[in-house]
Amino acid sequence: MSLGDVEIIDPEGGANQSGLRDQNARLVLSYIRRHGAMPSAEIARRSGLSAQTVSNITRALEADGLLLRREAIKGKVGKPSVPVALNPRGVHALGLSIGRRSAELVLIDFLGTQLETVSTTYPYPTIEDVFAFLRRGMDQIFAKHPRVRASVTGIGVARPSKLWQWLEVVHAPEEAMRKWQDLNIIAAISERTGFEAFAENDATSACVAEHLLGHGDTYSDFAYIFMGAFIGGGLVLNGKVFSGRTGNAASFGPMPVSDGKGGTTELLNVASLHVLESMLSKAGIDPMRLRQNPDDWSFCEPHLSAWIAQTSQSLAIASAAIVTVVEVEAILIDGAMPKEVTERLTQLTSEAFENLELTLIERPLIAQARVGKNARSLGAALLPIHSRYFLA
Repeated sequence: MSLGDVEIIDPEGGANQSGLRDQNARLVLSYIRRHGAMPSAEIARRSGLSAQTVSNITRALEADGLLLRREAIKGKVGKPSVPVALNPRGVHALGLSIGRRSAELVLIDFLGTQLETVSTTYPYPTIEDVFAFLRRGMDQIFAKHPRVRASVTGIGVARPSKLWQWLEVVHAPEEAMRKWQDLNIIAAISERTGFEAFAENDATSACVAEHLLGHGDTYSDFAYIFMGAFIGGGLVLNGKVFSGRTGNAASFGPMPVSDGKGGTTELLNVASLHVLESMLSKAGIDPMRLRQNPDDWSFCEPHLSAWIAQTSQSLAIASAAIVTVVEVEAILIDGAMPKEVTERLTQLTSEAFENLELTLIERPLIAQARVGKNARSLGAALLPIHSRYFLA
């Protein structure tokens, strides 16, 4: 997360302190989040704030339970310096991912560590089923972690854009799905949980998780592809998630690619878990087993290998289209699937991409994302924390 373009405001320089302290506190927290524990003097040197300002801020944040003091570091001269670090227990958040076949609720701490996860599956998502799961999930989580409720700063929600438009694909009743169109999801979630709610496109949420918890410290510019029931993605430019004018930048699903028959089709029609589900159904295998066995899909071989081979070719073409429009250092592949499957898919996509002729194009690295199948719900949970405590 780039902080280079942040306007530094130092109260000791004569500016009005009212309304500025929060900005400076966010700046201090953002440096610690990105670089880890460090002494106040180092924070002051990096941020441009005065040493006294940083000292006042860190003491206040420590008193609020947001920072912890680490063991003093003795130097060759002068007093030992005391690093300060984020307090994992200082803040918690919930993240709800609403998918076309499943839902997931996670609890994370201030560092983004996943503390608890509950999930459910369904043939298609209805408002009633999702909200009933949310109630049960919160009860389960707070039963195991009763002390964290008071430090929950909010709940983030990751959901597909225009969920109600996928009637035929998910074989859902029109009346049940149309209810989503009229729902103010932020207000509804907030009312039912008692926490402030934040909402984001599910693929963008997954990209947020990868940016903040995964390869974000490695690459300042990357495209992120997430393989869910359908395919989506995100884009990070100059160290920031770029969501676009309507929030749907880099959705990738509608991207035209070859249909293998001499024509073109949308990427989501040839590269998504929905395609694998269709293959399994035709073979007489219940596709719901993919959700029931989230860590081992060996039961569906050889269909899985055929799907990986087919999907990798489409992802390679999509990757070529991406890099002709925007220069990125890497294209990261992730999905709601076992780590081993993501690894195989990434490897074959990389090989297929290398075989494409790309004139005058510098090829990015095709790599496996770090966060994995929980990226959407983790990204959702990060939304309230970063909205309240860190710089954008």
